[in-house]
Amino acid sequence: MAKITYIEHNGTEHVVDVANGLTVMEGARDNNIPGIEADCGGACACSTCHVYVDPAWVDKLPAKDDMEEDMLDFAYEPDPERSRLTCQLKVTDALDGLIVRMPEKQI
Repeated sequence: MAKITYIEHNGTEHVVDVANGLTVMEGARDNNIPGIEADCGGACACSTCHVYVDPAWVDKLPAKDDMEEDMLDFAYEPDPERSRLTCQLKVTDALDGLIVRMPEKQI
């Protein structure tokens, strides 16, 4: 289980426990966190679960694969270093304390 902090664009924080094996996107969906739409349900076929990872976490996460890189091209104001798709981040104990910020909107 990992405690993950989701921060809405307006600054509202949601700190939730997410079970190992789920994705960061599923943790948001299951806890009704606004700002992560996840239109494709986690198939990495849209960019509506885009977030900005806290700078302290960028190097701690697994590298983006080519499919995630391609989908981030469609995200709203992607950041080359900090943007990630939450459907591609599998929760493990190593993600305990992860902080993600939602963009102003999802496309």
